[in-house]
Amino acid sequence: SWEIFRDTLIEQAEQGVDYFTIHAGVLLRYVPLTAKRLTGIVSRGGSMMAQWCLHHHKESFLYTHFEDICEILKSYDIAFSLGDGFRPGSIADANDEAQLAELRTLGELTKIAWKHDVQVIIEGPGHVPMQRIKENMEIQLEQCHEAPFYTLGPLTTDIAPGYDHITSAIGAAQIGWYGTAMLCYVTPKEHLGLPNKKDVKEGVITYKLAAHAADLAKGHPAAQFRDNALSKSRFDFRWKDQFNLSLDPDTAKEFHDETLPAEGAKIAHFCSMCGPKFCAMKITQNVRDYAAKLELTEQQALEEGMKEKSEEFKEQGNQLYHKISES
Repeated sequence: SWEIFRDTLIEQAEQGVDYFTIHAGVLLRYVPLTAKRLTGIVSRGGSMMAQWCLHHHKESFLYTHFEDICEILKSYDIAFSLGDGFRPGSIADANDEAQLAELRTLGELTKIAWKHDVQVIIEGPGHVPMQRIKENMEIQLEQCHEAPFYTLGPLTTDIAPGYDHITSAIGAAQIGWYGTAMLCYVTPKEHLGLPNKKDVKEGVITYKLAAHAADLAKGHPAAQFRDNALSKSRFDFRWKDQFNLSLDPDTAKEFHDETLPAEGAKIAHFCSMCGPKFCAMKITQNVRDYAAKLELTEQQALEEGMKEKSEEFKEQGNQLYHKISES
């Protein structure tokens, strides 16, 4: 009931929370819109409020008492996270009328919250294929008056249980580029079970990567400094700097040391992928050194080197194959 909910809200406000997720956009008239969905209502809060509305055949008390909730949050300086109770749980349900109807209502509630001087973030989907992500972001900005959007992913495909931190990071990078304000990370255990410490680490690092990719795409000042620093250390074979500049230094070092564990390999001008003779970066540096020695451009050095090798080939009799001396 509203009374129990109100008292619980105040009790938790007294404990010092910073924001509440409130599924006030789940309205009785929207519930039938989910009936033909592939995956129905996948939000816990959304499904509970939908069940309450149907059981009592009443509008949600979160909606009818929204201004009362605003007064409580204002008095404790707590922000709203307006929950997406009808977020799509599969790409088949993305951007459907249930999701968008709720989003329009969240825009209405945002203006009411702002009238009470309460801050708002809008929760977003969910499962959305790549070609529909931009539309989702644009609708949110328009309907919710550019209130900050906070998205879980979105997941861009449904076929990868065990790898949904990756499927969602693809969508997170894209929607971050289009304007989302905050990303909610997803772990490899999404849809499968409760994550452990390792899963949380993988999820957080994957989302740091998605957020950074979005910052690069938006052209944020200084966003590329770290990329450039790591790339320079890679080209200079400064392995320890490359590890330490990465998002996950421990894993980067572990992967390198699986095949080249010796401490001397940390200053070697090659890795186990190409070996000492075929490293493209080492060859490039050799070309540069050769060009500098002869005071040539890199292109001229390449041409000169080709001429030298051509002459060497002629001197050896124009033969592709040579007998190996038995001695």
